[in-house]
Amino acid sequence: MSRSRSPLLALALDVVLVVVFAAIGRATHDGDVLGPVGLGLATTAWPFVAALLVGWLVARAWRRPIDVLRTGLPVWAVTVVLGMLLRALSGQGVAVAFVIVATVTLALLLLGWRGIARTVSRTRAA
Repeated sequence: MSRSRSPLLALALDVVLVVVFAAIGRATHDGDVLGPVGLGLATTAWPFVAALLVGWLVARAWRRPIDVLRTGLPVWAVTVVLGMLLRALSGQGVAVAFVIVATVTLALLLLGWRGIARTVSRTRAA
């Protein structure tokens, strides 16, 4: 992967994973992933996608997109905290159980792929 494409691919992967998180949640609880014209999924995902983008700016993630500590942790933290705040402000639920599940799931997704990518990158370099 070229250095110029790496940040764009990493951002795209983050967005896809956040949308997958929202889709799994909708399918688990509502049994309806898309709803009318995909609005159900969009309604569930937008707070976290918006927060993810802010997290990317805060972490300057384009500099080291696969770094777990310098990029992954701040992106994950902002995605969870700001995503929950935006979700609450938009009238969506933020029950304690949901916050816990979202925190753990988004950690596995947003930090997990970075850990795998970092390991693969180091293995190839060695």
